Amino acid sequence: MVQIKTIENDMEWLRKKSKKVNLEKENLKEDIKVLEEYCTDNEVLAMAAIQLGIDKRIIYLKNTDLDNIYDIKRNEKTILINPIIIKQEGLTKYWEVCVSCLDNMGLVLRPYKILVKYQDIKGKKHQKTFKGFPTTVFSHEYDHLDGILHIDKALQLKVMPSEERKIFRETHGYDIISKTGDFVYLLNNYKEEYND
Repeated sequence: MVQIKTIENDMEWLRKKSKKVNLEKENLKEDIKVLEEYCTDNEVLAMAAIQLGIDKRIIYLKNTDLDNIYDIKRNEKTILINPIIIKQEGLTKYWEVCVSCLDNMGLVLRPYKILVKYQDIKGKKHQKTFKGFPTTVFSHEYDHLDGILHIDKALQLKVMPSEERKIFRETHGYDIISKTGDFVYLLNNYKEEYND
């Protein structure tokens, strides 16, 4: 059985920067199987390979549908290898959680729209635009590849078990602050105002 890496037991591992995948030399069949099995069996939206003990730049997106975030059966099965964010726009905020961070929930600012370059399992190169909530899901996992946790970026932190979070999110949902504009500029301005 695959064990999730957590801040309680594996902080040093979670802080690692994941290694770039060489698809000409590496067979990812087992790694993808581990990711898919874990995501299928657990209530998660996505998973970075590093969280399951796989030191590779791989993201598995299971469910990026905000209206159905608790649908454990929903599985988009989107695999992104060696992803790179090349453009970020707009600003959103959301109370994020993470299986690796246990019951620690954080209010995190993310872009509204991103352009991502990545490879698929066959090595083919792609570009994809994410908008809205899928951007938040992807960006959260992307940070994991660089050893960054959502609790590092959070404006506020709360410790809250799963059932309480579901109730809390009914009144504290996904918030779009701006759909356009430079993400870094908007982020810095919002943080300044938030801290005043």
